[in-house]
Amino acid sequence: MNIDLRELAEPSIPTILALASALISQRRSHREESMSIIRDIAELEAIYGVLGEVAAASTAKVSSRITPQYQRFIERSPFVALATAGPEGLDCSPRGDKPGFVRVASPDRLLLPDRRGNNRIDSLRNVVRDPRVGLMFLIPGIGNAIRVNGRAQLDTDPALLASFAVEEKAPRSVMVIEVEEVYFQCARALIRAGLWQSESHADPSTLPTPGEILAELSQGEIGGEEYDRSWAERARKTMW
Repeated sequence: MNIDLRELAEPSIPTILALASALISQRRSHREESMSIIRDIAELEAIYGVLGEVAAASTAKVSSRITPQYQRFIERSPFVALATAGPEGLDCSPRGDKPGFVRVASPDRLLLPDRRGNNRIDSLRNVVRDPRVGLMFLIPGIGNAIRVNGRAQLDTDPALLASFAVEEKAPRSVMVIEVEEVYFQCARALIRAGLWQSESHADPSTLPTPGEILAELSQGEIGGEEYDRSWAERARKTMW
């Protein structure tokens, strides 16, 4: 970068932009030099090994269909994390209801009702444009997670929606997921996290509330104590 030193006394806008760009580039270069980044599959496999070195159980557990045993897990789960991808990027959304809310329609098809939420519909926007989805089912007290990968589409058939109605309120759409693979994830992560142990549960008073977060980000325009006080009743009225 060549800059006339006389310009620094009264720098022009182009000079300021050039200096800022050079500084950012310099910091990025320094950061990359100070980090040992894995940049290709060969480097990755040098550290972790190749697929052929994976334990037999890690590949034998994978099924292209929902087996009766995997079905028992899915039907017992009250919670699933739904991962999708779209032009704007990735999204991971929590979905929960009473156990069995994700219906096993057949060994190669799942049905996931879209219950009320914040109405951002990020996951739904993604699925309409990119059908690839990943799901991870959790069951309280159980260490293993069940993972499903596949392709999805949204169905608004009235009879299908009505079959998922709760308190006479049907979902506006149902995600129909064609299963491509299903397998269990070992319990190591949940054991390390102590996820189901009561001593691992956080004291809510040690964390900011949604109202406090909203108030800070909106500079007090929304959120605050009233938002937190009214949340329980607001959720009760809009649960389904």
